[in-house]
Amino acid sequence: MLASYACTPAETRGRLYDENESAFRSPFQRDRDRIIHSSAFRRLKHKTQVFVEHEGDYYRTRLTHSIEVAQVARTIAGALGFNEYLTEGVALAHDLGHTPFGHTGEDALNALMKPYGGFDHNAQALKIVTSLERHYAEWDGLNLTWESLEGIAKHNGPVTLLRGDGPVTGDLPFALADYNARHDLELHTHASGEAQVAAISDDIAYNNHDLHDGLRAGLFTVAEICDLPIVGRAFAEVDRKYPGLGAERRRHEALRRVFGVMVEDVLITSRRLLQEVNPGSAGDIRMAGRPVIRFSDHLFNDLKEIRAFLFKRMYRAPSVVAMREQVTRVVEELFPLFMNDTALLPEDWREDVARAQSETELARIVGDYIAGMTDRFALETHKRLIG
Repeated sequence: MLASYACTPAETRGRLYDENESAFRSPFQRDRDRIIHSSAFRRLKHKTQVFVEHEGDYYRTRLTHSIEVAQVARTIAGALGFNEYLTEGVALAHDLGHTPFGHTGEDALNALMKPYGGFDHNAQALKIVTSLERHYAEWDGLNLTWESLEGIAKHNGPVTLLRGDGPVTGDLPFALADYNARHDLELHTHASGEAQVAAISDDIAYNNHDLHDGLRAGLFTVAEICDLPIVGRAFAEVDRKYPGLGAERRRHEALRRVFGVMVEDVLITSRRLLQEVNPGSAGDIRMAGRPVIRFSDHLFNDLKEIRAFLFKRMYRAPSVVAMREQVTRVVEELFPLFMNDTALLPEDWREDVARAQSETELARIVGDYIAGMTDRFALETHKRLIG
């Protein structure tokens, strides 16, 4: 049962290119399925979160992370009366635009692309689903519904300011501004409740699994994270209920409770906010002027403490920093190599190169190609071409 403020298939704003809809799948179901069948989604298998792909088989990849986010998002969406298919689609697509080597690769590529409009993974995800996926006979991209595109573009909140004479788009990432000029996604408003659920589910998933991956990597110990809010209480509860439990089961039982605390807090807080806003439609949520899906202030402050610990002990751990330096060099050396010798690009990319009218257009093509690489392929390509 959908709430009055949920996005409904019957009220979708449609697709950029008209097509006949399915008799047995809703538009949002078809969006989700197209995302799952896309090449970019498959590549997430070999793109990592914090660790580089070859460092271990048990660490999260972008693919496993996206699946975990989608699972959390479906749970929250169902409990709050939102459309689960739309929520799931946005959750599955939210990381499609990530470069190889996680945020390290994105930082390196963004620095290289600064003279050409910069690089942003959310904008790149939109470009992938509207242009770079080229499998259908009648259009480039996946031809997703407006609601799915909106969710991908602004699930983290409005991305433009609104002044008296209209939205201010000067600081938008190039790929986002380029598409929005052709298909207005109303970037000055908040996204649908479904997209907001997908965004907070991303926070829930990575807060939990970064603790798990950091423990597995030996970057910190259980004793150290037991000093953190939420986490310490979870381990204490497990110890009371299961004294003498083995280390791996103890860790799993505690971290699943951390997961549960975050989900429950979002549900309680968001139900209260929805009652305050009292939206009668999905549009009311977009125009509410504030998010309606969020953590409580108390839990948000607890999570800030956890993130500060992870930043110091995991994201800036010496072994991680050393690898960051290596993979940054890979991106920094591949970009000028392709810019100076486009014959090194695969043949199907050279057609785009032939149509490029400027250095900026060429740089955008090279940036798209590097961004689409997996960790493994980027390392292999660098070794083959540079050594």
